[in-house]
Amino acid sequence: MSLVTPDLGLLFWMVVIFGIVFFLLAKFGFPIITRSVDERNAKIQQSLKDADELQLRMAQWTQEHSRMLEETRKEQSAILKEATEAKSRILADAQAQAQAQADRILEKARIEITLEKESAMRDVRREIGLLGVQMAEKVLREELSDESRQKALLDQLIDEAHNAEIRS
Repeated sequence: MSLVTPDLGLLFWMVVIFGIVFFLLAKFGFPIITRSVDERNAKIQQSLKDADELQLRMAQWTQEHSRMLEETRKEQSAILKEATEAKSRILADAQAQAQAQADRILEKARIEITLEKESAMRDVRREIGLLGVQMAEKVLREELSDESRQKALLDQLIDEAHNAEIRS
Protein backbone atom coordinates (compact mmCIF):
# COMPACT_ATOMS: atom_id res chain seq x y z
CA MET A 1 0.00 0.00 0.00
CA SER A 2 1.29 3.16 -1.08
CA LEU A 3 0.63 6.46 0.54
CA VAL A 4 0.03 8.29 -2.66
CA THR A 5 -2.42 5.73 -4.10
CA PRO A 6 -4.82 4.38 -1.49
CA ASP A 7 -6.17 0.89 -1.54
CA LEU A 8 -9.68 0.19 -2.75
CA GLY A 9 -10.88 -1.00 0.69
CA LEU A 10 -9.49 2.09 2.33
CA LEU A 11 -11.21 4.22 -0.24
CA PHE A 12 -14.51 2.41 0.38
CA TRP A 13 -14.39 2.90 4.15
CA MET A 14 -13.39 6.51 3.69
CA VAL A 15 -16.44 7.09 1.49
CA VAL A 16 -18.72 5.28 3.97
CA ILE A 17 -17.35 7.25 6.93
CA PHE A 18 -17.59 10.44 4.90
CA GLY A 19 -21.23 9.60 4.03
CA ILE A 20 -22.06 8.92 7.72
CA VAL A 21 -20.37 12.11 8.86
CA PHE A 22 -22.09 14.02 6.04
CA PHE A 23 -25.45 12.47 6.95
CA LEU A 24 -24.98 13.32 10.64
CA LEU A 25 -23.86 16.81 9.79
CA ALA A 26 -26.77 17.26 7.35
CA LYS A 27 -29.23 15.89 9.88
CA PHE A 28 -27.96 17.59 13.03
CA GLY A 29 -25.10 20.04 12.33
CA PHE A 30 -26.16 21.93 9.22
CA PRO A 31 -29.60 22.96 10.58
CA ILE A 32 -27.94 24.34 13.71
CA ILE A 33 -25.26 26.10 11.66
CA THR A 34 -27.84 27.36 9.16
CA ARG A 35 -30.14 28.50 11.93
CA SER A 36 -27.33 30.32 13.75
CA VAL A 37 -26.17 31.89 10.43
CA ASP A 38 -29.79 32.94 9.74
CA GLU A 39 -30.11 34.32 13.28
CA ARG A 40 -26.82 36.10 12.89
CA ASN A 41 -27.95 37.45 9.51
CA ALA A 42 -31.27 38.60 11.05
CA LYS A 43 -29.36 40.25 13.92
CA ILE A 44 -27.09 42.00 11.44
CA GLN A 45 -30.09 43.12 9.35
CA GLN A 46 -31.85 44.35 12.50
CA SER A 47 -28.69 46.14 13.65
CA LEU A 48 -28.37 47.79 10.23
CA LYS A 49 -32.02 48.78 10.36
CA ASP A 50 -31.58 50.13 13.91
CA ALA A 51 -28.43 51.97 12.84
CA ASP A 52 -30.31 53.55 9.92
CA GLU A 53 -33.15 54.57 12.25
CA LEU A 54 -30.63 55.90 14.77
CA GLN A 55 -28.84 57.79 12.03
CA LEU A 56 -32.17 59.25 10.87
CA ARG A 57 -33.07 60.18 14.46
CA MET A 58 -29.62 61.71 14.97
CA ALA A 59 -30.13 63.79 11.83
CA GLN A 60 -33.54 64.89 13.15
CA TRP A 61 -32.04 65.64 16.57
CA THR A 62 -29.25 67.60 14.92
CA GLN A 63 -31.79 69.61 12.95
CA GLU A 64 -33.89 70.11 16.10
CA HIS A 65 -30.78 71.08 18.04
CA SER A 66 -29.79 73.59 15.33
CA ARG A 67 -33.33 74.99 15.27
CA MET A 68 -33.38 75.27 19.08
CA LEU A 69 -29.95 76.94 19.07
CA GLU A 70 -31.17 79.43 16.48
CA GLU A 71 -34.32 80.13 18.51
CA THR A 72 -32.22 80.50 21.64
CA ARG A 73 -29.92 82.94 19.87
CA LYS A 74 -32.91 84.92 18.64
CA GLU A 75 -34.42 84.97 22.14
CA GLN A 76 -31.07 85.96 23.60
CA SER A 77 -30.75 88.75 21.06
CA ALA A 78 -34.30 89.92 21.78
CA ILE A 79 -33.70 89.81 25.54
CA LEU A 80 -30.43 91.73 25.18
CA LYS A 81 -32.13 94.29 22.94
CA GLU A 82 -35.00 94.62 25.40
CA ALA A 83 -32.57 94.95 28.32
CA THR A 84 -30.61 97.62 26.45
CA GLU A 85 -33.81 99.53 25.69
CA ALA A 86 -34.94 99.19 29.32
CA LYS A 87 -31.53 100.44 30.49
CA SER A 88 -31.76 103.40 28.13
CA ARG A 89 -35.30 104.18 29.31
CA ILE A 90 -34.29 103.90 32.96
CA LEU A 91 -31.26 106.13 32.40
CA ALA A 92 -33.36 108.68 30.50
CA ASP A 93 -36.01 108.63 33.25
CA ALA A 94 -33.36 108.97 35.94
CA GLN A 95 -31.74 111.88 34.09
CA ALA A 96 -35.11 113.56 33.60
CA GLN A 97 -35.96 113.09 37.28
CA ALA A 98 -32.54 114.36 38.32
CA GLN A 99 -32.92 117.38 36.04
CA ALA A 100 -36.42 118.08 37.36
CA GLN A 101 -35.20 117.75 40.94
CA ALA A 102 -32.23 120.02 40.22
CA ASP A 103 -34.59 122.57 38.66
CA ARG A 104 -36.84 122.39 41.73
CA ILE A 105 -33.86 122.81 44.04
CA LEU A 106 -32.58 125.77 41.99
CA GLU A 107 -36.02 127.41 41.97
CA LYS A 108 -36.36 126.85 45.71
CA ALA A 109 -32.88 128.35 46.23
CA ARG A 110 -33.81 131.36 44.07
CA ILE A 111 -36.98 131.88 46.08
CA GLU A 112 -35.07 131.56 49.36
CA ILE A 113 -32.43 134.00 48.10
CA THR A 114 -35.14 136.46 47.06
CA LEU A 115 -36.86 136.12 50.43
CA GLU A 116 -33.58 136.53 52.29
CA LYS A 117 -32.73 139.56 50.16
CA GLU A 118 -36.12 141.15 50.85
CA SER A 119 -35.78 140.37 54.56
CA ALA A 120 -32.30 141.90 54.61
CA MET A 121 -33.58 144.99 52.78
CA ARG A 122 -36.41 145.37 55.34
CA ASP A 123 -33.91 145.02 58.16
CA VAL A 124 -31.61 147.61 56.56
CA ARG A 125 -34.54 150.02 56.01
CA ARG A 126 -35.70 149.54 59.58
CA GLU A 127 -32.17 150.16 60.86
CA ILE A 128 -31.84 153.26 58.65
CA GLY A 129 -35.23 154.48 59.88
CA LEU A 130 -34.21 153.91 63.50
CA LEU A 131 -30.92 155.69 62.92
CA GLY A 132 -32.76 158.57 61.24
CA VAL A 133 -35.19 158.87 64.13
CA GLN A 134 -32.33 158.76 66.66
CA MET A 135 -30.41 161.39 64.72
CA ALA A 136 -33.53 163.55 64.37
CA GLU A 137 -34.18 163.17 68.08
CA LYS A 138 -30.65 164.32 68.90
CA VAL A 139 -30.89 167.21 66.44
CA LEU A 140 -34.29 168.24 67.80
CA ARG A 141 -33.03 168.09 71.37
CA GLU A 142 -30.16 170.27 70.38
CA GLU A 143 -32.40 172.63 68.43
CA LEU A 144 -35.20 172.71 70.95
CA SER A 145 -33.09 173.23 74.01
CA ASP A 146 -33.91 176.90 73.86
CA GLU A 147 -37.55 178.11 74.39
CA SER A 148 -37.49 180.74 71.64
CA ARG A 149 -36.39 178.13 69.17
CA GLN A 150 -39.28 175.88 70.23
CA LYS A 151 -41.82 178.64 69.60
CA ALA A 152 -40.35 179.48 66.21
CA LEU A 153 -40.51 175.80 65.17
CA LEU A 154 -44.13 175.49 66.32
CA ASP A 155 -45.12 178.60 64.37
CA GLN A 156 -43.40 177.25 61.27
CA LEU A 157 -45.20 173.86 61.58
CA ILE A 158 -48.59 175.56 62.03
CA ASP A 159 -48.02 177.71 58.94
CA GLU A 160 -47.02 174.65 56.87
CA ALA A 161 -50.08 172.70 58.06
CA HIS A 162 -52.33 175.67 57.31
CA ASN A 163 -50.86 176.08 53.79
CA ALA A 164 -51.29 172.35 53.16
CA GLU A 165 -54.98 172.62 54.10
CA ILE A 166 -55.55 175.52 51.79
CA ARG A 167 -54.01 173.68 48.85
CA SER A 168 -56.14 170.63 49.29
